[in-house]
Amino acid sequence: LITGSNSGFGELAALTLARAGHDVVATMRTLAKGERLRSTAVTEGLPIEIRRLDVCDPASVAEGVGDPATLDAVVNNAGFEVSGALELVDDELWNRQLDTNVLGPMRVIRSVLPAWRERGSGTIVNVSSIAGHVGAPYGGAYSASKHALEGLSEALHFENSVFGINVRLVEPGRFDTEFGSNIVTVPGWEESPHFQRSVTFREASSALSGDGPPADPQDVADVIAAAATDPSTPFRNFVGTDAQLIHQVKSSMGFEEFEATMRATLDWYD
Repeated sequence: LITGSNSGFGELAALTLARAGHDVVATMRTLAKGERLRSTAVTEGLPIEIRRLDVCDPASVAEGVGDPATLDAVVNNAGFEVSGALELVDDELWNRQLDTNVLGPMRVIRSVLPAWRERGSGTIVNVSSIAGHVGAPYGGAYSASKHALEGLSEALHFENSVFGINVRLVEPGRFDTEFGSNIVTVPGWEESPHFQRSVTFREASSALSGDGPPADPQDVADVIAAAATDPSTPFRNFVGTDAQLIHQVKSSMGFEEFEATMRATLDWYD
């Protein structure tokens, strides 16, 4: 079962798994947005069932998951990003960000764990981000939600590995998907004193992906599929040149040295 399957990584992961012969339950908050996936599944004769599931609604989660004993793996992919300086993120936006990106996955996980624990098997794949490893400016709310997802994923692993349940993280960098069109910007962002500096940072950080063709989101779908089906997949999976580079650099040095290195790399100074 995959959440957020109407586009992007979720849609591609659903197709990748189904094309490999796995039965897929592709879920999304708005069923009308699943017509492209439905059409592809019908055309190719793929074993994909589309269900409605809103991760922010406990009743919808229960109905969308159905009988957890019929599921071997869940992929928590649904999510969105709040963009803007942290001081401008009001409580309503914070609640939406954390409810969707942190509590949403936990609602899905809670719905399957008891049955899986009794069965002695199951795999949880949480789609995080390099933002769960590094707090980037002007994406702090999103980064906080992904840091939380990473922390709870580690705890879930330690709590449930003894019951035969696998937990995996997939941490993509920047990819060209519909995710960007769903970013929610804080009110008054372009008039804020932070806006122009954020433009400079965004332009500079795009260079981390290299000068070649845009990163293929299918790479992320392939890693999600492997994490859901191959027990040898590692706990953490950084996907994309930028994510791998940032992870390697940050893991090799202290914070102050990392900051200096990244500022020099991006030519981004105060």
